[in-house]
Amino acid sequence: MLTLKCASSSGKPNLNDVILINLAYVSDVDIINDRTETPPPLASLNVSKLANRARTEKEDKLSQAYAISAGVSVEGQQLFQTIHKTIKDCKWQEKNIIVMDDVVISPPYQVENCKGKEGSALSHVRKIVEKHFRDVESQKTMQRSQAQQTQKDSTLSS
Repeated sequence: MLTLKCASSSGKPNLNDVILINLAYVSDVDIINDRTETPPPLASLNVSKLANRARTEKEDKLSQAYAISAGVSVEGQQLFQTIHKTIKDCKWQEKNIIVMDDVVISPPYQVENCKGKEGSALSHVRKIVEKHFRDVESQKTMQRSQAQQTQKDSTLSS
């Protein structure tokens, strides 16, 4: 096992990234610069926190795989990811998105497709869906304007 301690990718000065490399999968190692002083001991890793993170990541990937295999549209998958960032308690039930066991979003996954008991949960999910589609439309508009600018630039340079 090779352990690398690097500056934090988040940019936070009091944190470090720790990369563990299984040397059984490494075919060649070249030492570029050898140090003579003994490195400081590594801080202990919170194994249970790492295990929880791995379990959560695995569940997320399985959820994505399920959505793809169920034939969910790309738009539906993107909406699920957006909701999941804010509300972890969401899952697939066939092609429907179930949020907090209270709200069901069915295809084509628009605001009017959000069903559930009227209340704060339904209202909150509708706001997330509205914002998601505003953001998607904003990105499309930006991409179109960039494409038009690129086309103008290439026309002018010709």
